Amino acid sequence: MLETIGAILTRIDDFVWGLPLVIIIMAVGIYLTLRLKGLQIRHLPKALKYMVQNEEAGDGEVSSFAALCTALSATIGTGNIVGVATAICAGGPGALFWMIVAALFGMATKYSEGLLAVKFRRVAPDGHVLGGPFYYIENGMGKGWKWLAKIFAFFGVGVGLLGIGTFTQVNGISSAVKGFFDPNTASSVSIFGMEYSWAVVITGIVLTLCVGLVLIGGIKRISSVSQVVVPFMAILYVLFCVVLLAVNIKSIPAAIMEIVKGAFGLRAAAGGMLGAMIVAMQKGVARGIFSNEAGLGSAPIAAAAAQTKEPVRQGFVTMTGTFIDTIVICTMTGLCIVITGAWNPELALEGVGVTTYAFQTGLSFLPPAVPAFVLMMCLVFFAFTTILGWDYYSERCLEYLTGGNIKAVKVYRWVYILAVFIGPYMTVSAVWTIADIFNGLMALPNLIAIVALSGVIASETKKYFDKVKKLG
Repeated sequence: MLETIGAILTRIDDFVWGLPLVIIIMAVGIYLTLRLKGLQIRHLPKALKYMVQNEEAGDGEVSSFAALCTALSATIGTGNIVGVATAICAGGPGALFWMIVAALFGMATKYSEGLLAVKFRRVAPDGHVLGGPFYYIENGMGKGWKWLAKIFAFFGVGVGLLGIGTFTQVNGISSAVKGFFDPNTASSVSIFGMEYSWAVVITGIVLTLCVGLVLIGGIKRISSVSQVVVPFMAILYVLFCVVLLAVNIKSIPAAIMEIVKGAFGLRAAAGGMLGAMIVAMQKGVARGIFSNEAGLGSAPIAAAAAQTKEPVRQGFVTMTGTFIDTIVICTMTGLCIVITGAWNPELALEGVGVTTYAFQTGLSFLPPAVPAFVLMMCLVFFAFTTILGWDYYSERCLEYLTGGNIKAVKVYRWVYILAVFIGPYMTVSAVWTIADIFNGLMALPNLIAIVALSGVIASETKKYFDKVKKLG
């Protein structure tokens, strides 16, 4: 029965994340890059400056930086550690190349999402902000498109509850903790006829309690936790990656060559070049989108809550999320995996085990327990903040879907916490497959809206820079 369900999910996933969707996501990013004249590259320094420089006035619930941290809390998670490893194992080193390419174009998409979120958001008299794709679809494209906004909101709830928000993150956390404290399941308990390590059970209970305590406080508590945890853990993780790369600096050129060759199928036999390239592209783009969420329409929900009066400025801040998440963190993870050969099929490693092997091998001068512990802690905190961020996203989607029914949102919050509780007992393959399916379905309504409103994006951007020129 479980095998049949798994096979059905795999077929659906292959259809949803087939070549057409990969092409659509890349095409939208390329189109916006051309229309905005490479804005994400030309104005990256300005975006990074705005990222830490909050505006003094403007509607909203939290600062621009807090909104970015909330968005990053939802994006920096298992995708950066487990997802990159999964992509490289399935698509080869070349998957990392396509992940980076997709992120470069995705920055233009993310800029557009942040801009539209602030442009079309709704601020209630009590300061409560509602914004995101459902509002820029309805208010930007017109009331006749409300059905598309509702489809997006429905998939948004699904992604939060059954995809990125709960099962994948909880599964990643429990696997990491078990791998460090009880790798051989020496101490176990029987649940529903299955044997589980006590490390998994205890982790699930503690995690559920921590998530529940934070979620009760809403966006302000989520953003305050994210502002502390996300920058600290991101810096710690990047620091360890930098040390690994510095120690193995002579291996970096060969690793880059392997990544480029893999990206274009040059490592495969002549007849299989195109097939190898397509697999690398598909796995790289899919996992890249899973990690940075460019095009999904999730980040603009957080961006809409920012205290700002300038849509373009928030667009810049929003796009730095993709830069930090994929071009910095995912690239470093991928390089560490390729340099150490942790992706090699002969090792028969999967998930977090691939990245753990890479850290232990690349930092061999340290006791094996040290890199394993650091990786476990990073994964735990990254995934924890992702759970928090996606609860906020999916609650806003449900609020829109139910016409502002706060009772429904409160009930959903408890269902979400329940999903966190049962997350450790979900199988890895089914979890990632379900997450991929919801990812793809959520992207489509958002991408349609971004292309339809690309004229608004270009116009707002031109007006902003004209105003900046006049002010000198």
